[in-house]
Amino acid sequence: MAEVTAFVMDGSGHVEVAGADAPLAELRPGEAGFVWVNVDFVSAAGRDWLARSGLDPIARDALTAEETRPRCTLHGEMALINLRGVNLNPGAEPEDMVSLRLCVMPGQVVSSHRRPLSALDDVMEGVRNGHGPATPGDLVARIALRLADRAEPVVARLNERLDDLEDQVSTEAPPELRSELADIRRVSSVLRRFMFPQRDALSTLEIEELDWLSQRDRSRVREATERVTRLAEELEAIRDRAQVVRDQIVDVRAEAMNRQMLVLSVVTAIFLPLGLVTGLLGINVGGIPGAEVPWAFWAVCGLLLAVVTFQIWLFRRLGLIGGK
Repeated sequence: MAEVTAFVMDGSGHVEVAGADAPLAELRPGEAGFVWVNVDFVSAAGRDWLARSGLDPIARDALTAEETRPRCTLHGEMALINLRGVNLNPGAEPEDMVSLRLCVMPGQVVSSHRRPLSALDDVMEGVRNGHGPATPGDLVARIALRLADRAEPVVARLNERLDDLEDQVSTEAPPELRSELADIRRVSSVLRRFMFPQRDALSTLEIEELDWLSQRDRSRVREATERVTRLAEELEAIRDRAQVVRDQIVDVRAEAMNRQMLVLSVVTAIFLPLGLVTGLLGINVGGIPGAEVPWAFWAVCGLLLAVVTFQIWLFRRLGLIGGK
């Protein structure tokens, strides 16, 4: 993506790529058209263009803000819009969302970013192919829709990963299962934190009385708002489902631990009387019965075996251990 890209729209779909060095005031569209300038504001060329663009200082500050959240703020006929898109750059995490700043005025749109954004590339490719938006509102709606388009596969993959986890929750909950669930919850929470404000920003733009926003533009913005709302609701549902899966994993682990504790308790209960008998017969004092009898050892073993058999029968009757 170029550091500064300028398009001149004639309002009927025809697009002309303007010189990147031209100030905003020199980019004059036709009577029904408008100008769109996209700036990479961390580059030297982008900062230089913004400095001599002639934009209102409020607009320049908004276009170069380091930290942004989705919002829509009006200053007369100028709308300052911040949107977020999933980060699909190589090696990046989708939840590390990329911010897009827009300054929309009658006949002029200036957008800025600091990292590449796939949705913006999609819109610019369509413009270069001759499918230019008719109005500034149409451009904003296209960008918002493409942001939603790019986010949908990410949300769908979260749903698929959660479906797989739900199928895997059985009698065991290995650590990798819990770490995968924690990652799904983290990603969905981060995306959801930006989706709801983005919905509110688009909804605010839709209801504002702006002369450059036609009824068709409002319908398109409303469509983008509904799609963002649906994505936000899906992310909320994913978070709730992840909590249910987490509860299932906790229940499985608790049940496994209870079974283990039951086995230990049964073993302890079986060997406790045996230990008492053998300990009593093993004390080093006179008068131990059978000390001089050759078969006394086997008699004690038989007694212990009988005690174990009786305990096993009793535990089965009480339901503490299973039987065939």
